[in-house]
Order: sequence, then structure tokens, then C-alpha cells
Amino acid sequence: MQIFITPYLWLSGIYGTIETPIDRASTVNVNVGPFQVLGDLVGAPFMGSAEVRYGPIGLLGDVLHVPLSAPVSTRNAFYQGGNVGLTANTGTAVALYRFIDLPNQFADFGGGFRSWGFEADVGLNPGLLPGAATKQRAGWGDPLFAGRYHYDFGNGFGATAYGDVGGFGLGAHTDWQVMGTLDYALNSWISLRAGYRSLNFNYTTEVGSVGFNIHMRGPIFAGTFRF
Repeated sequence: MQIFITPYLWLSGIYGTIETPIDRASTVNVNVGPFQVLGDLVGAPFMGSAEVRYGPIGLLGDVLHVPLSAPVSTRNAFYQGGNVGLTANTGTAVALYRFIDLPNQFADFGGGFRSWGFEADVGLNPGLLPGAATKQRAGWGDPLFAGRYHYDFGNGFGATAYGDVGGFGLGAHTDWQVMGTLDYALNSWISLRAGYRSLNFNYTTEVGSVGFNIHMRGPIFAGTFRF
């Protein structure tokens, strides 16, 4: 049995729209660039993944907690912008089967789920209308299909690609992720990784009172410890 622990730093920008019950501002826009995130954090984030592998079977888990505050745009003069406190909590668990296992490459395929807890505390500045505020929150789970491919170039260098897709209207309408990294093995039990990650979902309640269409993307830096 092998265990892999991967703490990481994901400088994720957050871009998207939030549906609200506020008069004349049923939709507000959120745009936070990747390098704004560190300055906009309002609490301690947590980011990490772990994998347990036994033969061709692997169990992969990933946990993400990001609390931040960011400006919003309302697209009109009824409100003069505002601010939103965002808290994203997500946990992913997938089982992967290794159907290619060669000395210089491997490929996995499997399935699992991703759970979400997403909260937006929206405050709008007065314009033609008085200021307004609302808190939108939702929690749901999405089934996923996932795949991963790794190739070793030699001399400790390699590359890894991972992707998953889910939701299918059972939780979110769509829920998908892609990630690619360049890897360097310092030794047999430590590898350094740098690349890009994009995690996206579109969720609306059946009555339409809560809705999020969010894209989280940016550079990622990680270290994997093998036991």
C-alpha cells in the first residue's frame, strides 16, 4: 500500500455571477484575479489532497476551504457596486482504477463525488435605489467521472493531467475540473509540482431563489510526499 499527501497553494481567481432576490439587481458579478486572492482573504484557507493506493486501485480525496471578500459589479445605476463575502467549501472523493501502468507513464479512470458548501454575503452600495444586502447559501453533492494521466520525461521531470466532470442536474447543472502540472521528483518520496487548475460549477435551486455560476481558476503549486 502507498500513501500520497499533497499540501498545495492554489492562487485561484473567482469569476462568475450570483443570483439574488434584490430589487433591480437579480444578478451581480464577482471578479477576483488570482493574485488578488491573498489580499482578499478574510480567514485562514485550507487546501490539500491525499491518495491511498493498493495495487491498481486508488482512493483520492481533496479538500478546499477559501474565505474571502471581494468587490461586485451590478451592471446598472440602481446600485453603485458593492462587496461580497465569499466562502467556498468543497470536498472531492474519487476511486481510480489504473488501466495503464508502464515504467514511464500511467493512466487512471474512475468515479466519485464532490460536495459543495458555497455562501455569498452580498452588500450593494446605494445608487438610484437605497443600499441593499442579502446572504445566499447552498450545499449540494455532485456525482463525478474522473481521469488522470502521468508521463515521465526522465531525470526526475514529468507531467500530470487530471480532469473530472459531473453534476448532470442531480446537484449542480454542471460541475467540472481540469488541472495540469509539471512535476519534479527531488527523491523517491518528495515531488514538487507547478501548474494550472480550473474548477467550475453552475448551480441553481429548483425555485430559482439561489443561483451560482462560478469559475475558479489560477496557478497551483504543490508538494507530494510519498509514504
